[in-house]
Amino acid sequence: MMKWLLPLCASVWLAGCSDQNWRTKDISEVMPALDFELIDEHGKPVDEEAYFGKTTLLYFGYTHCPDVCPTTLARLAKATRQLDDEVRDKVQVLFVSVDPARDTPEVLAQYTDVFGPQFIGLSGEASDLDALANRFRISYGYGEEDAEGNYDVNHSSAVFAFNPAGEARLLIRDNDPLEAVVSDIDRLVAKG
Repeated sequence: MMKWLLPLCASVWLAGCSDQNWRTKDISEVMPALDFELIDEHGKPVDEEAYFGKTTLLYFGYTHCPDVCPTTLARLAKATRQLDDEVRDKVQVLFVSVDPARDTPEVLAQYTDVFGPQFIGLSGEASDLDALANRFRISYGYGEEDAEGNYDVNHSSAVFAFNPAGEARLLIRDNDPLEAVVSDIDRLVAKG
């Protein structure tokens, strides 16, 4: 009887040690680390290492988006404003445009500036964007152009959160309460 009791107690103890207090979705075991080669909002080539050292929130969208993108980015801006100054300085939001034809570096810089200094616009060649989107299992697609050449881009509304080493940690969804998002970003920064 004692032979099975010790392993049972050990497994219960180890299960109690795991971090199960995240309020958003823990993806640390199922998503890969950051890995990309893109162009930043200054027109310079960058890779993931340029953003190591801070907690990183990654969001795919486009500047002509009429609703989801500005709403999500405004929500992230509101969440970061609720962090202490010291914590906020350790957070960055990478806004990856999946509409490189319209979202030039200059357009991205103007767009991200509206949301705050933590927001950084990135884009790139279609093959580089596809590689990054596939890495995080998201899809995007272009709608039909209207007579003026305008079109919509269907895309995910998920926000991926990474630790300062670029390891995937959390998935923030648009239905997660703001206080949960703030709490988890704060904890992620504290965990370093």
